[in-house]
Amino acid sequence: MDRIHRKLVLASVALLAIAAVAWRWAPASGQPEERLVVYSGRNEALVGPPIERFEEETGIDVQVRYGETSEMAAAILEEGPNSPADLFFAQDAGALGAVAAEGRLARLPDRLLERVEPRFRSPRGEWVGVTGRARVVACSTERVTPDQMPGSILGFTDPKWKGRIGWPPTNGSFQAFVTALRVTLGEDGARAWLEGIQANQPRVYRNNTAAIQAVAAGEVDVAFVNHYYLYRFLAEEGPSFPVRNYHPRDGGAGAMINVAGVGVLKDARHPKAAEAFVDFLLSEEAQRYFAGETYEYPLVTGVPADPRLVPLPEIRTPEIDLGDLAGLERTLDLLWETGAL
Repeated sequence: MDRIHRKLVLASVALLAIAAVAWRWAPASGQPEERLVVYSGRNEALVGPPIERFEEETGIDVQVRYGETSEMAAAILEEGPNSPADLFFAQDAGALGAVAAEGRLARLPDRLLERVEPRFRSPRGEWVGVTGRARVVACSTERVTPDQMPGSILGFTDPKWKGRIGWPPTNGSFQAFVTALRVTLGEDGARAWLEGIQANQPRVYRNNTAAIQAVAAGEVDVAFVNHYYLYRFLAEEGPSFPVRNYHPRDGGAGAMINVAGVGVLKDARHPKAAEAFVDFLLSEEAQRYFAGETYEYPLVTGVPADPRLVPLPEIRTPEIDLGDLAGLERTLDLLWETGAL
């Protein structure tokens, strides 16, 4: 092969390589999409397996940035239209509401939205819940009986609970619950509850897991947590584990069902891949995964929850738009002002 011929061959190979790269990373303009960038407020241990399954099924390469939900929401808002994120997978509806309020989420197709009850999705179609996460009171089976539990979370301000309460005030789910208190009771009502609990000298824990361990160890009698942490302990230690969940029978913010949910960014570079990912998370396969592995409530009709869970229709949830839980900044101020943080 003479020198000129070799140059022509090398040039052809280079052009083919460039064309292949350009096809793989092509923007959403009718070209195939093989890439998806997800900002996830859920940790890798919880959502890594279904993401890997999605990649296997579709051939789409998913690049995930993990962090706290509030951190991911702040990054999306700070990056604006230049954000590399295509999709936001949030731990709670409040963060999704905050991003939606700034006009950063696109409306999802009805075929996706309609798989989930209206109370678990954005009224404006900007996000959809994937799994349900119930607020409960974890209580000792050795030191508390069901008839001693107050009808609502408000009853724990009674002085008889002094020194018996555990809570994780830095936890995002706890803060979403306090936001729900602000939405349902008003600023003064939420402040009164926080001050009442503070008067009962609650013990502070770093997260839900530590709070439940404290109940089991006898440090406190009750703790304000999400429902599914208990089932991880039961799976590891068996039914003799001395803690059970209580859903406040009178309802209210203490019986709230928050969601882990997703929204596609308005300026997503790969919107079709993002919608395919939402479609997968709402599939029976993914919903069964979450029900069986994380003990959260599946939100798609026809997929059963763990039989030990109180059925969703039996929980007296408050009448609130979950997207209204976006006011985290004021909640943090209130927690600081009352000494909870």
